[in-house]
Amino acid sequence: MSDVIPFYRASEVVAALAPEQAVQAIEGALRGGLDPASDPPRTATPLRRGEFLVMPSESASAAGVKVLTLAPDNPRLGRPRVQGFYALFDPETLTPHALLDGASVTSVRTPAVSLAAVRPALLRWSEPLDVVVFGAGPQARDHLRTLEDVVRGRRPIASVTTVRSDSPPPTAELGRAGLVICATTARAPLFDSALLRADVVVVAVGSHEADARELDSALLGRAQVIIEDRATALRECGDVIMAIADGALTDGDLIGMADVCCGRIALRADQPVVFKSSGMSWEDLVIAEAIVDALDP
Repeated sequence: MSDVIPFYRASEVVAALAPEQAVQAIEGALRGGLDPASDPPRTATPLRRGEFLVMPSESASAAGVKVLTLAPDNPRLGRPRVQGFYALFDPETLTPHALLDGASVTSVRTPAVSLAAVRPALLRWSEPLDVVVFGAGPQARDHLRTLEDVVRGRRPIASVTTVRSDSPPPTAELGRAGLVICATTARAPLFDSALLRADVVVVAVGSHEADARELDSALLGRAQVIIEDRATALRECGDVIMAIADGALTDGDLIGMADVCCGRIALRADQPVVFKSSGMSWEDLVIAEAIVDALDP
């Protein structure tokens, strides 16, 4: 092992890849044969002031683990709610290769995964895109930044409406929206999905708990529902779990994002497309490896 393992700070991690490059890294991994179902489940360990979240993964070219702490009281203390690091290892010798700021890896990978999953639906039209974003935190901003890079030169963004937690759902804006992004800590549906147009694209990334949801069952019942991995969705994605419990959806209706990215399943233009993400370890590994390759080629 090297005497000095490089550590890449948050500013270096975020600047290493353009958002479009991060999306391409996710798409490339899936098209190269990476199977999300092979990922080990993440583990959460309760602590006095929050929890540890540990997310290991490996591929043919790398191995890695993200270790985060989630401390709900930190914001009022002036500290981040989520902190930690990503450790990247050589896949053959398992020698530590690099450390990266963990929260910033998440901030790059989450919107990259979302846009990889719904890119075919977003780019099938060239008309100006109206966007509604629920949430005003880092993930909401990161999704907008990635969206702008992905649609640049292909589809103009006509408007962006940001909805904070204490604001009522914007009825008119939801009716016009071609894309709705949900990045909140809500535990119940954020809006009545009957307001949405028939070809809307909806991305929900705010939770990975079986009893929390941002979307109602009616929307999932009439949409093509994309998930990262079926077993993970049935274990962690409350939007999916509760829609199935309500009889609006079956597990056989779920579409793996690998099938979308690899062109095995086409997304329809006459019904909503919903991507429900819980975040998976393979995604962090792909992005961390791409970042280190860019910073230390």
